[in-house]
Order: sequence, then C-alpha cells, then structure tokens
Amino acid sequence: MLWKFRCFSKNMATLGNLQRYKEATRLVYGPVDDLSEEAARAWTPPDNPGAGGHRGRYLWTDAFGVVNFITLSKETKSPVYLTLAKRLASTVHDVLGTTRDGTARLHRATDLEPLGGGLRIGKIDEHGSDGDGQYHHYLTLWMFALNRLSLATGEKEYNQLAVQLAKAIHPHFVIRKEGHEPRMCTCRLKDISMRQLGVLSVEIADYRLLMNREGKLRSSSDPLDLGMGLWMCHFFRDEDWARFLGSQSLEVARIILDDKHGLPARDFSRRLSFREFGVCLGLQCFGIDEELTARVAAVIDFWQSYINDSAEEDLRPISLVMYAAALVPGAFRDGCCLASSWKLRPTVPTLMMDPMLV
Repeated sequence: MLWKFRCFSKNMATLGNLQRYKEATRLVYGPVDDLSEEAARAWTPPDNPGAGGHRGRYLWTDAFGVVNFITLSKETKSPVYLTLAKRLASTVHDVLGTTRDGTARLHRATDLEPLGGGLRIGKIDEHGSDGDGQYHHYLTLWMFALNRLSLATGEKEYNQLAVQLAKAIHPHFVIRKEGHEPRMCTCRLKDISMRQLGVLSVEIADYRLLMNREGKLRSSSDPLDLGMGLWMCHFFRDEDWARFLGSQSLEVARIILDDKHGLPARDFSRRLSFREFGVCLGLQCFGIDEELTARVAAVIDFWQSYINDSAEEDLRPISLVMYAAALVPGAFRDGCCLASSWKLRPTVPTLMMDPMLV
C-alpha cells in the first residue's frame, strides 16, 4: 500500500483538482470510477484498511466518504457515485450499528429502527482513553451525510434515518435539569437507549439555547475545530451567533495560517494534514477574501507533497477524504448538489466538537 501513496504524492502536481479528488477517493475506497451501475449496486467498501477503523469502518472518515461520493456524482454527472454513497452508508450501518463482534444490533436498535441504538465510531481499541464508543460530533456529522444523501437522491429514507439517530442520541448528550439551561455532555458513551421517533423541535430548541449562552461561544485555535466551526456557521449566516463566531474565526484563521508565525512555519512533522484540511474546507464554505484564499491554496499544495510521509498509516484514510473535500467542497456547501427542494437544515451542534477526539 505504501507505494500507492508515494505515487499519489508524485503525481498530484500534474493533475487537475477533480482528478486529484478522484485519486484520493480511489486510495481509500478502491478503483470505483469505471464501475457500471450494476457493479456499483454489488460493491462492498474495502475493509483493509478501508476507512482505517474497526473492521474497516470509521464513522468520521466514512461520513466524508459519503458526502464526497455525492460531490463526485455532481461533478461528473454520473449516478453511479450516488449508488456507491448508498452502499457505503448501508455498510457503515451494518458494521458500526452492531456490536464489535458483529453478532447483534446495538442495544435498543431494531430491524425497523436500525439506528435506535446509535452508532459506534469505529475506534480500533474497544477500551481505554481512545476506545470505541459514541461521540456526539461524529454522530451529527453522520446525520449530515445521511441528510445530504436524501437530498441528492430524493430518497427520504436516509433523512428519516438521520432523524432516528438524532432522537436516539440526544438525551444522552444533552443534559436537562429543572430550572437550568441544557448542558452538553462530551463524554464517550458505550451504550444508549432510544426515544420515540418524531420531529426534532425539542432537540433543535436545546441546541439553540446552547449556542446562544452568553459568553460561552468562542473560536478555537485548533485548525480542525476552527474549520468545522466555520463550516457550521455558513449554514446560519442570518443568526447572531454565527455572525459573531464566523467573524472571530476568520481572524484566528489569519493568525494560524500566517506564513511566518503560523502552521506553515512549522516543520511538517509537527503538523497534522487532516486537521489543516478541516480549516481549508471551513474557510471555503464560509467565504473568504483573496488573502485567505491564497493561504488555503498554499496549505493544500504543501500537503500534496507530504501527505504520505506525514500521515501515519491509520490516519491516511481520514487525511485523504478530507484532502478531497478541501480540494472541492462540493456537497459540503449549503444548497449544493441537491435533487429535491426539501431539506433538514443542519442543526447547530453539527460539529460542537472536542478537537482531541477525532
């Protein structure tokens, strides 16, 4: 596998953005570009290393994978990529929606409500400080991917699954006490129970209270956290919290991407490519001036040469899918690549994340 990444680094400079995007996708999900529709319907996502997680699946990486396939369907006008996105989503549910030995669904999940028990995120280790479990920001990113899949295909079942997942996890991450505003729990959960499926008015109201708490909202200097915060803000430009956080985050981005004193001034051994691709994605979705546009391009160009040497083997899949999204944000943008006029607007916690958990 190592020689493939070396070839990737050497060849990127001669390719256009779409070809780089497709090559990065191929290195994670295999040679899918020439599959027929029939072959795509029978396609099984690779699991060695696949997305780099337990049994080849990792929720964060595969969420990007689903959205990236949707982007490819738009850019190439090929419906085959939508079929691949659906196959990937189904495989994620089959693997991460079950116990680690694959013998049973997660507690409270059923055949009718397969996400009623949530989803494991796919960490390699079952126990320990970096063990498997359910992390809020992974789960909400997967909801976004499912919603995008509904919008791209016009098939409402994926949006219904997103709502099912949101209802299942909410009471375990958002703590309500009488007389107090809701609070977020950022711990890893090993098991959850399920509430009755319905609309998300209660959940959205809780998140809105969380986002509007005075003095609690601030930008991060971590590039991934910063970028995904900007990405979240671009869906809510008309709301005060998004304007405040977005403006503050742009200033932080200028500092951390400064050529002389920011991340570009560090040796690549002290940088993580996938985290920097996060800020590149968020900035492009939010909208930036020429100065920041040039800095984003410089970061992406830099990593084309070093992505193999800089990424440990288990981080290569996440680095590659986020590299692709930074090259062509596509379906990560508000209103892009949608086949239908209805949508579940991303709720405000889509990435209220602890940067150390990815």
